[in-house]
This record gives sequence, structure tokens and C-alpha cells, in this order.
Amino acid sequence: MAAAALQRGSCFRSDPGMAGGMENRFRKRQVLPFFLCLCVSLGACETIRYSVPEEKKSGSLLANIAKDLKLDIGKLSGRSARLISKSTKQYFELNTGSGDVIIKEKIDREDLCGQRDPCLLQFEIVLENPLLLYRMEVQIDDVNDNNPKFSKNEFLLKMPEQIPINTRFPLERAQDSDIGTNGVQSYAISSNEHFSLDVHSRGDGSKYAELVLEKQLDREKQAQLMLILTAADGGLPQRTGTAQIRVNVLDNNDNFPQFSQSVYKVQLMENSPRDTLVIKVEASDLDQGSNAEITYSFGQVPDKVLELFQLNQFTGEITVLGIIDFEDAAMYEIEIQTTDGGGLSAHCKVLVQIEDMNDNTPEVTVTSLTGTIPEDSSAETVVALFSVRDRDSGDNGRTLCSIQANVPFALKSTLKDYYELVTQKPLDREKVPEYNITITATDRGTPRLTSVRIIRVQLSDINDNPPVFNESSYVMYLKENNHPGLLIGTVHAADLDTQQNAKVTYSALPGNIGDLPFSSSISINSENGNVYALQSLDHEQTRDFQVTVRAADGGSPPLSSEVIVRVVIIDENDNAPFILYPLQNSSSPANDLVPRSAEAGYLVTKVVAVDGDSGQNSWLSYQLLKATDPSLFTVGLQTGEVKTSRPITSPDSVKQKLIVLVRDNGEPPRSSTSTLNVLLVDGFSDAYMQLLDVPEEEEQQDTLTLYLVISLSFISFLFLVSVVTIVAIRLYKTRQSREQYVASSRNFYCDPNFPTNPAETSGTGTLPQSYRYEVCLTTGSGTSEFKFLRPLVPSLLADPSDAGGSIFESQINSQLKEEKESVREGRASVSEDSIPRSSGTGCIVNKVIGINENCGQNGWLSYQ
Repeated sequence: MAAAALQRGSCFRSDPGMAGGMENRFRKRQVLPFFLCLCVSLGACETIRYSVPEEKKSGSLLANIAKDLKLDIGKLSGRSARLISKSTKQYFELNTGSGDVIIKEKIDREDLCGQRDPCLLQFEIVLENPLLLYRMEVQIDDVNDNNPKFSKNEFLLKMPEQIPINTRFPLERAQDSDIGTNGVQSYAISSNEHFSLDVHSRGDGSKYAELVLEKQLDREKQAQLMLILTAADGGLPQRTGTAQIRVNVLDNNDNFPQFSQSVYKVQLMENSPRDTLVIKVEASDLDQGSNAEITYSFGQVPDKVLELFQLNQFTGEITVLGIIDFEDAAMYEIEIQTTDGGGLSAHCKVLVQIEDMNDNTPEVTVTSLTGTIPEDSSAETVVALFSVRDRDSGDNGRTLCSIQANVPFALKSTLKDYYELVTQKPLDREKVPEYNITITATDRGTPRLTSVRIIRVQLSDINDNPPVFNESSYVMYLKENNHPGLLIGTVHAADLDTQQNAKVTYSALPGNIGDLPFSSSISINSENGNVYALQSLDHEQTRDFQVTVRAADGGSPPLSSEVIVRVVIIDENDNAPFILYPLQNSSSPANDLVPRSAEAGYLVTKVVAVDGDSGQNSWLSYQLLKATDPSLFTVGLQTGEVKTSRPITSPDSVKQKLIVLVRDNGEPPRSSTSTLNVLLVDGFSDAYMQLLDVPEEEEQQDTLTLYLVISLSFISFLFLVSVVTIVAIRLYKTRQSREQYVASSRNFYCDPNFPTNPAETSGTGTLPQSYRYEVCLTTGSGTSEFKFLRPLVPSLLADPSDAGGSIFESQINSQLKEEKESVREGRASVSEDSIPRSSGTGCIVNKVIGINENCGQNGWLSYQ
């Protein structure tokens, strides 16, 4: 028997200690059967079923899936076990620590499923690593917790007298929210002599009762009967509901209404608008008058029918009242009753078949999702597991699922309505770091309905990209004689990876600059790629060098790339010209001989120099800095050739000393000098004799010249001091005279009270005079001249007898007027001064003294 049960893939569990009676029956309803099947390749199993009675308290145990699925309890949390409900409300929860599935919220079967049987709740248990999925179904067993109820507390039946015995009158069916044996199972009527009760079953198993006439009625004996109708269910304990039946005995009406059909069948599209005509039922009565007046009403129908349909009591038209939903019920059975004016009634059935309309979009439910995957994931890597469900039926409920075409992913169908989202092509995070995958689910209805679900998949980085320099090679320039630690330039490499894989470090590969390693001269910052010079470099020793720089990322294993950096050392003008010829370090400089018969352009010698710098810093130019007779020799600017510029004459000194300046073209320029001794000889045969006599004679002349220069300097100093003193005194007196006489006589003084009589003023009584003089000192005569030229304004004595100084004023005005006119006409007198050719530097040529007619600081004069 056990083997047979295993072969069917089912087993049963029940509570121990089950006893008879009410408790035993209640516990039998809590039996939890489940069915296990072999797993498919996906790792998901066939449906495992449990059952639980409704109204169990929250926290009650449903099952232990660890035992039922034979799983290790310790691995449930490690494999991220979780319970996913298929309903909108979460009725169960999974304890991953114990494997127990417990009831999270009390379940009311009637609210959840209504009259639908069986009432099932579905959920799934999902395990990862590897991915496994178990479908679970929980059957909610009914508990007898609802009493049968009639729609009214009292029903009125009108029956004519003398109706035949065994006439049947259908009674309204009692409604019980419970199902099965907990639903209405029997009807009973109170004891009476006229009626009995006959109970029948419908096709769906529900019970209804008919009132059967057992004894003919007589209105004259009893016009009204009161009956009690009792409906009882089959539950334990049994529950009942009652209604009162009032029977009014009518006068004789011997014809019953008759429907044209006993059963009407009609099809109605779901979501039909309100007041849509469903069907029209028709009945007729052969009686006349009020007994032939027919009215229509609903018979024994559920409350749901009354919410969805309405019946015109006069025309028999059934129209739509509420929202018709195929997913709620595919068919409705409606009982229609017609009654004539005499109280006779007849019944018929209307079967309304609901046609499905494609009004539900497919629902995409993600069961498992891996939001981040490595970019080197292999093909067929499972990213997500999801299901698609459509509540419609037929083609309206069949779905197609797809994703966009431009992503390296694909959908793979597994079980019914389940799909896997798997990788299909190689991934590259550097090109596309993340994907928004649009899952499109479409049904096959008309029109087709579509739902969209977007799944975001991010790619995690792996170290698959080496650093890349922004240039294929670098050229950096550095001026020589640099300061140690000077920044030369920067190299930069970028890595397309992220985080540690993109962290770039720089280093220089081993190498030498001359005989020294790179590390002694060059340093590279490992973080930012800055290249520094560690010591001062010399262009003359090293003009350029190359170093190989490596950029490595922080990945594991690290990736790297290399680039060549060429450092060019720029020359600076740090070397003065070096004179190769004539040699300057000799104790006795060489002498160049020039015959006195040499003509202009005679090549005396050539100064040869070199410069250790390069470029324009090494361009040299030559010029004669100093010579005994500068007019006798010239130096070639570019060649350095020393030539005679004129024929040699007899007064020319025998020994000529030349200083040649050699200058480079740098900035700032540097220079060196070369001293040349040139001897003028009559013939090359007596050159050595003259070389012996000339130095002594020249030495005596140099000593005499020194003494003369010192004497003349001292005399000139004394003379200048005397001249400055005299000029200061004269200027002081001139200023006083001008203030006393010139301003008063011409009314130029600022003080109006100043005396106008010259006799009353103090001073010399003369106008200030401007003197012109020259001092010339010559070495030849040793004499000096001090010559006073004529005064600019002649000295006039003031005549005391002349009131107001008219003569003095007139003379001054006349001379000033003459000077102004001569200046205006451009014929101002110009004195010519003579300067001896033997005059030295600092010879005083003349002195100009002027006056101003204004007062105060407006009368101060300056000369330029």
C-alpha cells in the first residue's frame, strides 16, 4: 500500500490521537495531504498540496517544508529560501530557521473563494545556489461557521381553492455561505394537514424544496395558513435558518400562467454595459380579467444575480445591472417566476453563458532576480526567473513573452508560464555598464493586450582593460641648470575599468642617463604621473635622454602599458666665450709685428674663440674694446680678424695695445677679452732691438702722464669750488636787487606799500646781471681762462633826484622791450662761444641766468 502511494506521488499526514465524534470529524478536516513529484531540469517540482481549515488562528503551523522536501534546515537561510505568494494578500510566511510555514493571517474561505470549490491558495518556495522552485497549493477546507438564511423572514403564497391535490409550489432556497455538507442539506416544514415538503437536488448539488398540497383547500373553512419553513445544513454542530410562509386561500382561478419555454439559454459578453438586454421571457394565462394579468419576478436566485441583473416585472426583460466579469463566473442560472392576478404562478430557468472578453493584461511576476552579474559571465547564465499569467481564458489567456532585440540576453521557456532570462552574448561593462531589459508579455486575444516589466541588470567590473596613455609618446623640455625638484611635465593614462581596477600607478623602468641611473636624476610621482628633475642637468653634458614610463592598474592580476618620454634639455647662456688664440694664460704675451709700410686692410692677426653653449648662445661677435690708437685698427665683427684701417704714419706709437671684446648672442650676453700687443717696425730685421728699447721709453711716458693727470685734477677741483662760491654769491645778490628795484619800478611787486624811491631801498641799487663765462683747462699750456661776457641787463645807478626812478625804469623797459621783440622776430642775439680742441671732459662752456617777473614760487626758474 505504501509503495502504491509512493508511485502515485502522494502521501497523507494527520494529527495523532484522532477520536470519534465531533472532535474527530473536525480534526479529519485538518489532514494536510501533499503530493511530491520528481524535479525537472530547472530544479522546480510539481505542485505540492496541503489543506488547512479556514478560520485558523494566525501563527498556526501549516507544514514543515524542510521535512516534506527533505532539505537541510541549516541550508534554508544560506540558500536564500523565500516564500512567494500568488495572491494579492500574504496569508503564509516561511520561518527559514525552522522550515515551518505558518499562517500569517486568519483565512475566511467565504471571502476568499465564495462558492468555488475547491478553494486553493498558491505560493512558491524559491531556493538559490542552485536555483530550485517548489510550487505549493493549500486547499482551504470549509468550516461550518454560517447559518442558512432566507432572503425574507416571511413569504406570501396565494393559492386558489380547489386546486388539485399534489400541486407543487417551489419555495425559495435558503442561502448558506458554506459549501459541501456544511451547506443546506435539508428542509422541514411545521406540522399541518394540508401541505408536505418535497426536497430535491440541483445539478450543482444544492437543495431546494417544493411545497406539495396534500389536502384540498377550502377558503370558507380556512382563508389563511401559517407555516414555518426550516433549512438545516449538514455540519457539526448543525446550523438552521427559518422563514414564515403565509398561505392566502384565493377564490378559484383554474388556469396557471404558462412560459413559452421552460429553459431559456442566452450568451452574454462580459463587461457588457449597464441596461444591455440579456433576454426577454414571455408567459401567457388563459384566464380573463385580473386572473390573466401576469407579473414577473426572480425566483430563488443568489444575491450575486440580484446585483448583476434586473427584471422588468411587466415585460419580462432581463437587463444588465452590474459589471459582468467572466473571471468571476462563467455562467449564471436564473429562476424566473410569473404570477397571474389570481395568484397562480409558474416558473422557468434562464441560463446565461458569459463569453470571455480579452480584458485582462498579462501579469509578469519576477520570482528570482540577480541584479548584478560579472561582465565576464558565461553564456546561459541565469539572470532572472519570472512567470507570466493571464486571467482570461482560451486564446485570451495564452501569452507570448519577448525582450528587445538589441541586448545580449535571451528568454528561455522552462515550465508552463515560466521563463528564464539568460545571457546570450559576451558582455562588456566598459561599453554598456548596465541594461534595462524590457520584458513584453502579449496575449493572443483580440485585441491583443500587452504588459511591460523592466528589469535592471548591472555589470560588475573585472580587470580586462590596461591603462592607455593619452599620447603615443611624450616630449618634455627642461632648461639646464634647473633647480632640483622642478616639475618637468606630466604623463597621464586612463583605465576604462572602475574602482581598484582603474587606479593607475606610474613608474619608470630602469635605465641610465650617461653613467648614472634614471633614479638619480628623474622621479615620477606614482599617483599623478608628474615627472620631476632630482638634480641640476647640464645641456653641454646631456642634450636629451629617453625614459620608459609604465602605467599599471590596481587589478588582480594588474595590467600595464608603457610609453617613451623624451626629455630635451634646453641650452642656457651659461658659458662665456673661450679664446683659443692668442693664448691668454701665457706669462709673456706674444707680440704681433706690423711693418710701418703696411697699407690699410693689412691683416695683423686673428682672434679665435669658441663658446660651449649651442644655438644663438654660441654665435660670437668681435669688436675693438680699447686701443692705443683706435683709428689705426679694425676688428672683423664675425671673423675676429684684426686689420689696419689706415696707413701707418710716423707719429704712430711703436707699441700698440689692443683689447678685443668677444661677445656671444645669449640673453644676457656673456663676453671675454683678449689683449694683443702690436709692434710697428720699419723692418723685420731690427724688430728685436726695438722691442728692448720701447718698453723703457713707454714706461717713462706713462709715469709722466700719471703725474700730469693728478695735478690737473687737483687744480680743476679748486677752481670749480671757487667758481661755485662766486656764482652763489652773485645769485644771492641778484635776487635781492631784483626784489628791490625791478619789481618796484615796474609795479611787479605784490606788496603795494613797497617804497618806489630807489634811494630809500637798501642794496647795491643795481639790476641783477647774467654773466657768461668759460673755463678751459688744457694739458698743454696748463693755463686757465675766465672770461666775463657782457651783462644781459647793464648796471645802472639809481638817480635819487629822479622822482619815481623814471630814468632807471625807462632804461630797463627799453632793454626788456628790445629783447622781447628780438625773440619774437627770431633775431635774438646769440653769442658764440669758443672751446679749445684740447679741452677735456667737464669744460664749462657758458652759464645762462634768467629772471621772471612773477612773485613767490611763480618766479622760480629751472634750466634744461
